[in-house]
Amino acid sequence: MLADHSCDIGRAGSVLYYRFCHCCIHYFGNGGENDKMSQEDKAMDTSEPTSSSQANMAQRRWQLENNMKDELAIDAIYKYDNQEQQMIRNAKPWEKDPHYFKEVKISALALLKMVMHAKSGGNIEIMGLMQGRVDANTLIVMDSFALPVEGTETRVNAQAQAYEFMTTYSETCEPVGRLEKVIGWYHSHPGYGCWLSGIDVSTQALNQQFQEPFVAVVIDPIRTVTAGKVDLGAFRTYPKGYKPPEEGPSEYQTIPLSKIEDFGVHCKQYYPLEVTYFKSSLDNKVLEALWKTYWVNTLSANPLVTNASYITSQLADLGAKLEQIRSRGTNSMPGEKIDKSKKDAHKLGCEVLQGLMGQVIKNNLFNGKDNSKKAIELKPIEAFVEAAEVSV
Repeated sequence: MLADHSCDIGRAGSVLYYRFCHCCIHYFGNGGENDKMSQEDKAMDTSEPTSSSQANMAQRRWQLENNMKDELAIDAIYKYDNQEQQMIRNAKPWEKDPHYFKEVKISALALLKMVMHAKSGGNIEIMGLMQGRVDANTLIVMDSFALPVEGTETRVNAQAQAYEFMTTYSETCEPVGRLEKVIGWYHSHPGYGCWLSGIDVSTQALNQQFQEPFVAVVIDPIRTVTAGKVDLGAFRTYPKGYKPPEEGPSEYQTIPLSKIEDFGVHCKQYYPLEVTYFKSSLDNKVLEALWKTYWVNTLSANPLVTNASYITSQLADLGAKLEQIRSRGTNSMPGEKIDKSKKDAHKLGCEVLQGLMGQVIKNNLFNGKDNSKKAIELKPIEAFVEAAEVSV
């Protein structure tokens, strides 16, 4: 069952299709399989690097940055044992331990379908379901499909058409050999991070009550393009009446002022799961071909242009937070809020700086009269980075 859930207007601009595909493709880039040279040959080779080798280097770099994990038996994860899955569902080990599930593994196919669906919604939230299976303490997402929901700028409504569609889709999967069950739902938070709102928590708790095992996935398509890597989170709610143990501070993320209260009230009612991604041997070949086709789009895209309205909204939100601190005066304890605002400002400044540096490098690379002798003046930028690091 799916309930209505709220969404915020990130006011971010439209996202370029190719750059969004690129963020997903280099997530699964297969680095180095085409490099047939031995280590000795590489050491002796003094020729200039070709565009193909540069593309492979970029693939490997992105694979490391995004913490891409390959399965030891790369295709074994795709085998579905119906009897084993039925035994796990009958045993219901997750009922004895609220923290039973620790990890979510998502296939390349499911990730690409989810992020492209999230991109298509722009500033409006979207919704869909995920299919997969259980493996010990891990939920494995093999595929996903979008739901025909009614979306607005403030809410997404799952009407009777959506329920009919999900039932029909699930029933027609089995005759064609797709035995995976529905194990979760996903939706987008365009521009305001990956977490569960109050209505999201209610939706997930309801699904865990009647459709276990079930997981909630949140995708931020705007921040995905701005950061250059997929911004995705997976969550499960605690049972009603359960008091979670005190945990250390989680990784900080920027929350808009209009959403801080909703985030703070419900943040103790669910917990995040570790998310990893995997690909099959066939995915390696397909994604390698896609990479060679679309990697050049990185040179023609810039987040400062693509997400101009998002950056503007972030600046406005930061100004509103600082004004709120100032208006409360010395009667309150603003230290923690100032520290958070400082982190928000540093994060935004680094994103803008990264975009500016990209433009400067491309300008000198393609428009400079003598690129071999022309140097880029970096002293002001270096000073900015050093000052930002000291402030943090």
